Amino acid sequence: MTAAEIYEKIKNGFGEAISALNAEGLDPFVVVTQPARLPELARFLNDDPELRFTSLMCLSGVDDGTTLGVVYNLCSMDKKHRFTLKVERLDRENPHVPTVEKIWPTANWHEREAYDMFGIIFDDHSDLRRILCPDDWEGWPLRKDYQVQEFWHGIRVPYPIGEDPDRGKYIFRDIPEKPYPAPPRSDDVDLTTT
Repeated sequence: MTAAEIYEKIKNGFGEAISALNAEGLDPFVVVTQPARLPELARFLNDDPELRFTSLMCLSGVDDGTTLGVVYNLCSMDKKHRFTLKVERLDRENPHVPTVEKIWPTANWHEREAYDMFGIIFDDHSDLRRILCPDDWEGWPLRKDYQVQEFWHGIRVPYPIGEDPDRGKYIFRDIPEKPYPAPPRSDDVDLTTT
């Protein structure tokens, strides 16, 4: 099926819950304008015999600097077509979206990662907790306004001089470029035997 045919099929059942089709880029997508209906839409995409989107290839958190969002990249292995859903304009202070892990079990890990990196809360997730950072880490590292904490349990969180982190800013600049002595080179070791 083409992206337009997939969109028409979705539109017939979900009308106001989705935006118009955006087919400009490589991955055609619709925005889910009523996030509460996301599980129902996901179930339809997975179960419909003409669509069979049984594979959630990726689920990604997004920060546009003002609001948060989630992108769902779907694939039908049976029908050989792909489609993307987006949930946009989630409140930065309290971002909630329903889980889809009951439809696509791989969402379990992906949703935990989006929670850990962006602070997006997936309602009814079976085990929503950090997956990459320690449980007591402060903040959401992939948010554009993230400020790197200087210490974690008394351990300094350093950035070498002259290297900027991807997000945030320097907290301090006095860490030497080579804080540890260099290991011995092979030509400094006497390999002769007596």
